[in-house]
Amino acid sequence: MKRTQPQPQPQPQPQPQTLAVFRPATVFLVVAMFALTMLTGKPSHAQERTLTVYTYDSFVADGGLGEALRPLYEKRCECSLEFRVFEDAGVLLNALKIERNQSTADLVVGLDNNMSAEAKRFFRPHGLGTDYSRLFDLPIPWTDSFFVPYDFGWFAFVYNTTRVNSPPQSFDELLNTPLSLIIQDPRTSSPGLGLLLWVKQIYGNNAAAAWKILSSKVKNTTKGWSEAYGLFLQGEADMVLSYTTSPAYHKIVENNSNYRSALFAEGQFVQIELAAIAKTTRQPDLAKDFLRFLVSPAAQRLVATRNWMFPVLGKDQNVPPPAAFEDIRQRMKNIPTLTMPSGTVLQNRKAWIAEWRNAGL
Repeated sequence: MKRTQPQPQPQPQPQPQTLAVFRPATVFLVVAMFALTMLTGKPSHAQERTLTVYTYDSFVADGGLGEALRPLYEKRCECSLEFRVFEDAGVLLNALKIERNQSTADLVVGLDNNMSAEAKRFFRPHGLGTDYSRLFDLPIPWTDSFFVPYDFGWFAFVYNTTRVNSPPQSFDELLNTPLSLIIQDPRTSSPGLGLLLWVKQIYGNNAAAAWKILSSKVKNTTKGWSEAYGLFLQGEADMVLSYTTSPAYHKIVENNSNYRSALFAEGQFVQIELAAIAKTTRQPDLAKDFLRFLVSPAAQRLVATRNWMFPVLGKDQNVPPPAAFEDIRQRMKNIPTLTMPSGTVLQNRKAWIAEWRNAGL
């Protein structure tokens, strides 16, 4: 879901995992709640409302966006957030398919525009109207009654200039490069799915042949983004499928300008990360309020340096991106933005994954 902070040494987590943000577990807290009930005649409001959010792992990692938003929103709503964490957006979507009406989710954060048609049946309309979309500074138009975007970025292959002197400048050059690659599985990973669509968008009926060539370059295919980027940072391959914004993390946090993203003449495939209210929610009003909060300037100012993606609000909404992000936006001005209708993805995903698997990936 991308959508995401690089993890040099990713820690494997059992799936699914629940991180309880506020869970009274001591006798003291129980007694305190009882005393408050006796004094006021009703239980503490913060104790009776919990918003359960399904999301991907790096969203709630140390220093991640979820960690930054949690105290702000809990203060706003006088409630508690409980995150249920999955390795990547694809794993999250698979969990929704398995759980169906038994899901405990109130809200899902981290699916993307490429998954929206397939996931739509698990959600209810957000009820925010269409005017809110006029605030967004996105590379493609967005109007949707189910999904609310909160960040976006372009997929890219990232490399270290101390190891790679001459990166590919097109997808055709990537197919002919001697460089080794790490990618992600399109069945479990949103960047992996993005690459699948990127190849199909460029090569069409010749995509199967392109995958055959590309497979000889792929050193490792991981289940999710965090593992892939961690292996790349450990030197396991020359390039990794990630985002144009990943080098900004190294520059801003580490003061390291050695990491770059390769931009291709054919274009970069865009990802828009989404939040939506689950059909199974027991807190519909609270979930709707969280969506409003997620696209507010207060939350959006945290996106760039917490989730390492572009915020959906721009300068005219008083959400200026850091200079390193502005540099990326300038570089992208001459690069086509590629995308694909999610309905097309839904209709063809199984066949395109079969092409990918037949290439030996």
